[in-house]
Amino acid sequence: MANTPSSECDPRSCGTCESRGSCPGIPEPPPPPDTVSEDRKLQHRLGRIRRKIMVMSGKGGVGKSTVAANLAVHLMLRSQRVGLLDVDIHGPSIPGMLHLDEARVTGDGDSLLPLDYSGLKVMSIGFLLPNADDAVIWRGPMKMTVIRQFLQDVAWGDLDALVVDLPPGTGDEPLSVCQLAAPVDGAVIVTTPQRVSTADVRRSIRFCRKLDIPVLGVVENMSGFVCPKCGETTHIFKTGGGERMAAEMNVPFFGRVPLDPNIGLACDSGVPFICNQAAPESVQTFDRIAEAIQSLNPQQGDPS
Repeated sequence: MANTPSSECDPRSCGTCESRGSCPGIPEPPPPPDTVSEDRKLQHRLGRIRRKIMVMSGKGGVGKSTVAANLAVHLMLRSQRVGLLDVDIHGPSIPGMLHLDEARVTGDGDSLLPLDYSGLKVMSIGFLLPNADDAVIWRGPMKMTVIRQFLQDVAWGDLDALVVDLPPGTGDEPLSVCQLAAPVDGAVIVTTPQRVSTADVRRSIRFCRKLDIPVLGVVENMSGFVCPKCGETTHIFKTGGGERMAAEMNVPFFGRVPLDPNIGLACDSGVPFICNQAAPESVQTFDRIAEAIQSLNPQQGDPS
């Protein structure tokens, strides 16, 4: 298993973060890997995962990690074997959403052992940092290295689905996942209703099409504020933008998740809102996503 570099180095001197000599705290590089052996190990891990699903958005702050975490738990509650991989290297949110902030990864000498959340297998860069507030100052090559480790060296075991929470945009992390985990079975696209969000999200759909990743559908998050006292819905960000964009891009629309104070409380408490107090509309939306995923013809063999 390759050494994981320090999360912090001097960007003025380290270049691509692969020059170890001028970066205090970064371990010496391992011997050149046996590429064939490493590729076989990667394919062996991936061969035990039936479906690989990316959750992505061209825009930050749309609640993508919230959707990813709740989707993974929702699938697990439907008796699926599920893993949740957080590849947001610079802003990992999954540990906090699952109340795993203080958890750290252990290994068995050959593999990294994912964290367990009531049966859900979870991995994030947040579990590898000495302190939760540490900044990860890496360029592209190091990010691809650690994403490869997450796919190749984590003992995922047999999974019905691996949900991958991606950072916003169409850069290093999504491209690395698409290349390393090929074939990816599908992508769930998250947006908010306003035009500035849907415009960026269109780029994510085009990204998927260029890389032959099936777009399973669009979720419109923060679609109306639900008053906790009277239950009335007020459309702060308007509504329907995600549905219109999905129709224009000719992709399915899964439904809406309202801007509900209970969702924020659930995220802060580390208990996914889909487990309790989720609005019926939200549950129906996640039901549609789960059914779309479970109806996929897996591109890998059945691990069981």
